[in-house]
Amino acid sequence: MVRAKPWRVVIAPDKFKGSLAAPEVAAALAAGIAREAPDAEVRQVPVADGGDGTVDAFVAAGWERARVDTVGPTGAPHSASYAVRGSTAVVELAAAVGLVELPGGRTDPMGASTYGLGVLIRHALEHGIREVVLGLGGSASTDGGAGMLQALGLRILDEDGAEIGSGAAALARARRLDYAALHPAVREATFVLAGDVDNPLLGPDGAATVFAPQKGASPRQCAELEAILAQWAHLVDTSGHPFGTWGAHQRGADLAAHPGAGAAGGTGFGAMAVLGARQRSGIEVILELIDFAGRVRDADLVVTGEGAMDEQTLRGKAPAGVAAAAAGARVVAVAGRCTLSPERLRATGFARCYPLSDLEPDPGRSIAEAARLLEELGAQLARDYLR
Repeated sequence: MVRAKPWRVVIAPDKFKGSLAAPEVAAALAAGIAREAPDAEVRQVPVADGGDGTVDAFVAAGWERARVDTVGPTGAPHSASYAVRGSTAVVELAAAVGLVELPGGRTDPMGASTYGLGVLIRHALEHGIREVVLGLGGSASTDGGAGMLQALGLRILDEDGAEIGSGAAALARARRLDYAALHPAVREATFVLAGDVDNPLLGPDGAATVFAPQKGASPRQCAELEAILAQWAHLVDTSGHPFGTWGAHQRGADLAAHPGAGAAGGTGFGAMAVLGARQRSGIEVILELIDFAGRVRDADLVVTGEGAMDEQTLRGKAPAGVAAAAAGARVVAVAGRCTLSPERLRATGFARCYPLSDLEPDPGRSIAEAARLLEELGAQLARDYLR
């Protein structure tokens, strides 16, 4: 029996970290589907949850790319970009000051800074942007967002009234804040934090304890970073603010306990406390801004996925967001590996997960040959669902 209308497929994966960017994952799957179902209407909509690859996902959705000369996490000259449409910009922390931008991959837990992120934000504000969506994830620093704020004009002073340098070690000398030169457009703009981290700034679930070891911090340095962030929160709390209160937002010590304050080495805290930013699920913000609901309407099959499908995936990561937004369509996932049971997958909106490990058990080869394997999975999906 001939189908009256072509199958409609939406391919909306996140990146396969360490292997392929989200657009490359989507292209490989699309190539495999085209082999088996050449008449299918396939729409590639790569997504992200706020981490590295977020700007690329927006550019793939038709937003413009703005390139900026900035600095990386250790201050080395670096070029990064953000996505823009109208008066809204999506700025990705990882693109400027992420772990992936460390020179030679050498970590610097006490010296790395978010200053380069602030340069991107300043550029956006000076080019008419009045809504800034900050994608938080993959940061190389634990400076509480201080570097970002320094780039926006906040002066952080030591006990002698001199400006401190960048990074957490320098932040330990902070004793006073001077808001006089804070970029005036900050007051006119709205800031949204897009990420999947709900950790507070301090404590056993905080930025230093949980995330600093991933950035090269030793146990002793983690303890130092915890103390530095606690002092930073107190300093912000007692320094006042030139713009008064920020609606329902609190500052300082209270805000340090807010979910998401510990995101990106405490950048969430700095953005909330000084920029008045509000926290939202990264994938929800991204799907909303690219009109995913419109793109997935009338789809027969939605394909999503990421490098590893596990319980963490279901706690606000991109595939879970796609599955929720595509309710009504058949949703399947692809992954490098999958540890979720079929029952767990079905309970959270996935018909099935197709791991690359079924085709290539060796992890190294699976990563190296991910594009070819994904094309094979695309062909398998077409045979399973588009006939």
